[in-house]
Amino acid sequence: MFRSISKRYGTLHKDADFIPLNIAILTLSDSRTFETDTSGQALEDALKTAGHHLAARELCKDEIYTSRAIVSAWIADPGIDVIISTGGTGLTQRDSTPEALKPLFDQNIEGFGELFRQLSYAEIGSSTVQSRALAGLANQTLVFCLPGSTGACRTGWNQILKEQLDSSHRPCNFAAQTRSGAKLS
Repeated sequence: MFRSISKRYGTLHKDADFIPLNIAILTLSDSRTFETDTSGQALEDALKTAGHHLAARELCKDEIYTSRAIVSAWIADPGIDVIISTGGTGLTQRDSTPEALKPLFDQNIEGFGELFRQLSYAEIGSSTVQSRALAGLANQTLVFCLPGSTGACRTGWNQILKEQLDSSHRPCNFAAQTRSGAKLS
């Protein structure tokens, strides 16, 4: 029998095991360096605080084939459960993350982008319609594409990913879809 603690939009089960996931972070930017990448650093800090492991962290220019190659290699790596990209989801000519990564998905997670834009509306108003945040599942690897701003990365992590990557979150969570999470079954 599970003892549960009610949370804002779900339940954490005390008796359910927390499974730390191996998470890779990719920052897509034509101007940032590791020293100035506050979005990637915010995601790294958040995932470690939550008890997950940083499997890899890279920064590359916002170029379709470069980012696709990095993410493809991570999808094929059995040691990586989750990939979070930041940047390249807007509407400028250089923003190409959706075009680069969506073809790699076996399944799209439409609800992620929808919920992200709904939550962002409270912070940035109608400007949220210019976000093309998206997510998908490929080879038991979750891929989440967040905008490049540090605020957007915090919104995505704190209001969606933190709970959904926690294997003890109920009634369901994304962790169960990964290689590491499959151990729950």
